[in-house]
Amino acid sequence: MNKISIQGEDFDVAKELAELRGDATNIGGITSFVGLVRDNNLDDEVLGMSLEHYPGMTEKSLEKIIVEACERWEVLSSTVIHRVGDLLPADQIVFVAVASSHRGDAFEACEFIMDYLKTRAPFWKKELLKDGTARWVDARETDSSAANRWA
Repeated sequence: MNKISIQGEDFDVAKELAELRGDATNIGGITSFVGLVRDNNLDDEVLGMSLEHYPGMTEKSLEKIIVEACERWEVLSSTVIHRVGDLLPADQIVFVAVASSHRGDAFEACEFIMDYLKTRAPFWKKELLKDGTARWVDARETDSSAANRWA
């Protein structure tokens, strides 16, 4: 089972992990990642973040990356949740979890999905700064380098 959700509301990590695991007895490990809104970026104080997406296109994009992860590694199930809307520092933004028979596959597939989300998924992020200005957030060079290793 692979789950994708683009949503405004927060998510419960324990509930999502329990759903991912279900009653399966063939899972050897689950790797997960939770991304949070930071209160600073590029030496500026961040008061909040607004995330936008292109409905329909975003889900198809995430489906494609999960299919690719399943082709590369033994993925028994996965969950990708990405929030949209207005968020504050410490709010959860993204949840990625991968279940596999082996920890190596779970770790690599989870990292692969997260690298894709940071660099290629159609989300637009705008930070609201303490000085009252706002700026769009682009993928960092380190994010792009991380994603390029999977090419």
